[in-house]
Amino acid sequence: MNLSGISIILPTLNEGKNLKILIPELLDVFSDLNLKNSEIIVSDDGSTDDTKEILNQIDSNNYDVFFHKRSAKPSLPMSIYEGIERSKNDYVMWLDADGSMPASMVKKMIETILKDEEKIIIASRFVDGGGYKGVKEIGKTSIFDAIKNVKNSKDSVSGMLASIAFNKLLIILLSSSIKDITSGFIIGNKKYFHKSYFTKSSYGEYFVYLSSGLMKENLNIKEIGYICETRVHGESKTANSILQLIMRGIPYIKAAILCRIK
Repeated sequence: MNLSGISIILPTLNEGKNLKILIPELLDVFSDLNLKNSEIIVSDDGSTDDTKEILNQIDSNNYDVFFHKRSAKPSLPMSIYEGIERSKNDYVMWLDADGSMPASMVKKMIETILKDEEKIIIASRFVDGGGYKGVKEIGKTSIFDAIKNVKNSKDSVSGMLASIAFNKLLIILLSSSIKDITSGFIIGNKKYFHKSYFTKSSYGEYFVYLSSGLMKENLNIKEIGYICETRVHGESKTANSILQLIMRGIPYIKAAILCRIK
């Protein structure tokens, strides 16, 4: 497949310090792969830090780096979709801007789609080669290493454990062939990313609707394992109390049930 460029969308909320590290790394990926028409769209959901100022200071190396300030009600999925709408390339990718999703994996995903002509590629924590919070292949013993890493970071231990548990439950509810159904790290032709997948929720459960829809379309989907890293700067957007986690998880379960019914 011959691509001249990829559009990368970074949904943000007070991620200025992380963007200062991540964006130059992504620009290096564009340069290494000779993707001259690539762009980065920072779709901001109301940051009160110095996100915009940091972007203005970054040397874009002749690539387009846009700051899109949303004016509507805060919404992670709509931050992503508005970035998709604004993108100039057919192939788009999005990932978290907190440093947990490494630029090295971005490069691997782009190389795979260029080589294998896959329609959709999902970066997965729960397939071979994948791992969580700096630990490869989460298991009975390695989970304690992951917890240790999280305790020494800006992330939430309860949030990590809830994410693993909810992902397993969602796979069962949906009989899903996708193993990381809460990934949020994906690349593909934007014609498959329909607006309806992003309008049914306000947080990460949108990926349940998206994954279910892509599977129902019988698209060629490939998961590639990656090790999700811990947050270095800023605060996690994941709930920090058990009650908050339960409340956060209910929409995911609802999404899976609705997708199963349909």
